[in-house]
Amino acid sequence: DVQVTESGGGLLQPGGSLLLSCFASGFTFSDSYMTWFRQAPGKGLEWVSGLNLRGTAFYGDSVKGRFTTSRDNAKNTLYLQLTNLKPEDTAMYYCDKAGLRGQGTQVTVSS
Repeated sequence: DVQVTESGGGLLQPGGSLLLSCFASGFTFSDSYMTWFRQAPGKGLEWVSGLNLRGTAFYGDSVKGRFTTSRDNAKNTLYLQLTNLKPEDTAMYYCDKAGLRGQGTQVTVSS
C-alpha cells in the first residue's frame, strides 16, 4: 500500500524545539516532491514547506527561519525540524505526497 506515517509530535513550551518524521512506503520516495501541511483547531489546511528532489526547500512565511525540512532517501523518511515554537504553531501536522497524507501528528505549544 502507498502510505505516509507521521510521528514525533508532542506538547512543548514556547521557544521549544521538536523533530517530526514522516516514513513513506509503497512508492519511490526519492522521486517524490514532499510537502508538510498543518491544520490548527477550527482553521483550514496551511501549507508549511515543500522539498524537491534535489533537496531544495521552500517555506511558508509563518515558519520561515524557524522550521527546516529535510529528507533521508535511504530511510524513506521526511523530516521537519521545528524551532522557536510559538502557541500559534499548535496544529496537526501532515506530510503529503501529491494529496496522500497520513493521520498526522499533533504539536501543541503552550505554557
